[in-house]
Amino acid sequence: MSNISVISSKQPLLLIGCGKMGSAMLAGWLKKGLSKDAVYIVDPYLKPIKDNFSQLPSGNLFETFDLIPATLTPSFVVMAVKPQMMGEALETIKTFDLSKTVILSVAAGKTIHYFEDHLSQDHAIVRAMPNTPAAIGKGITVCVANSLVNDEQKAVCSTLLETVGNVEWIEDEGMMDAVTALSGSGPAYVFYMAEAMAAAGEALGLPKELSDKLAHQTVSGAGALLEESGESPSKLRENVTSRGGTTAAALDVLMSDQGIAKSIRRAMQEAKARSKELAG
Repeated sequence: MSNISVISSKQPLLLIGCGKMGSAMLAGWLKKGLSKDAVYIVDPYLKPIKDNFSQLPSGNLFETFDLIPATLTPSFVVMAVKPQMMGEALETIKTFDLSKTVILSVAAGKTIHYFEDHLSQDHAIVRAMPNTPAAIGKGITVCVANSLVNDEQKAVCSTLLETVGNVEWIEDEGMMDAVTALSGSGPAYVFYMAEAMAAAGEALGLPKELSDKLAHQTVSGAGALLEESGESPSKLRENVTSRGGTTAAALDVLMSDQGIAKSIRRAMQEAKARSKELAG
C-alpha cells in the first residue's frame, strides 16, 4: 500500500461508522499493512469492533465524537454511517482541523453539494457508491470527486476502496443516479432472479429445498463464470444455447418484446428517477 503512506499516526484516517461496510474496509486496510495506530474509529457499538479487531489500540476507538482528541488532524475521513445520520456526523467533525483532509463518503444518495453545503466549498470531497458485494470483497465502487481532490488523493481513495472490490472513477456526478440504478441496486435484481427461478422450479414439481439450492447455485456459479472466463455475457449465453434446445425455448420467452430486457430497463429508469429524488 505504498500510496497510502500519507496515512500515519500523525495524519491518521478517521472512520466514522464501522458496520458491515466499514468493517469490511477496515479489515482490508489492516491486512494490506495500514498501521493500527493510524486508524481512529467512531461508532456507538464498539464491542464487536473490539472483538474483531483486537489489534487496534483502545485509545483509538470512540463511542461518541466528543471523546475524540480535539487536536486530531485526519488526512482522510471515511464517512460510512447511514445517510440519515450524516448530518449530525458532519456537524460534529466541523470542530476538527479539516483544511488538509479528504472527506470520502460511501453513503448512498449524499451528493458532493450536500457535503460542501454542510462543511464548506473549500473541502476536498469524494463521493463513492459501493454495492453490497463489497462486504465480501466482491463489490464494485464508482467514485466522483470535486475539483479540490488531487491525483495523489484519488489514488489513495482508490487503494482504500479496492480492498472491497473494483473501483471506477467518473467525472460527471450526474451519472451517479444511473450508477445507483445499475450497480447500487443491481444485486437486488439478481437476488430476485434467483428467488423467481426457485419459485418456478417448485411450481414445476421440484421440492422447495432442492429448487432453492439449484437456483442459488446456478446464479452464483454463472456469476463466477462470467467473472473468471473473460467472455462477454452475450458470448457465454450463446455458448450454452443450442439451436432448438431447451435453453433456446426459454430464451425465446425472456428475449421477446415483452421479455426481461424491457422490464429491467423500466426498473432501472425508476431506480434512477428515485435516486435523483432522494439526492435532491
